[in-house]
Amino acid sequence: IRDRVQVDLRLNPIPPATRLLPNYPNPFNPETWIPFQLHQSATVSVLIYNAAGKKVRQMDIGFRIAGSYYSMGRAVYWNGKTDLGEIVSSGVYFYTLQAGAFTSTRRLVILK
Repeated sequence: IRDRVQVDLRLNPIPPATRLLPNYPNPFNPETWIPFQLHQSATVSVLIYNAAGKKVRQMDIGFRIAGSYYSMGRAVYWNGKTDLGEIVSSGVYFYTLQAGAFTSTRRLVILK
């Protein structure tokens, strides 16, 4: 009698927790990607702040299903510009992921 083995072949398994991951590349110029993972489906947005705490960019990503968003095609893309389309200067910035009730912030660096 042969033993049966069940294999999980889901392409985007549900992560055990919602997490904001380090952007790549970091430091960067002129663009970066911000990966994250969602334990539950949620409406996602990413906000970018300068070192003084002023919001320079808000990216409303929309509703995303639970899963991992690591690759360039799935992670949040930031072109280093403000909401008004101005290129930000070199320095330290902070990015915040909001996904439902989850909020997390990390640091990034732009070098020109």
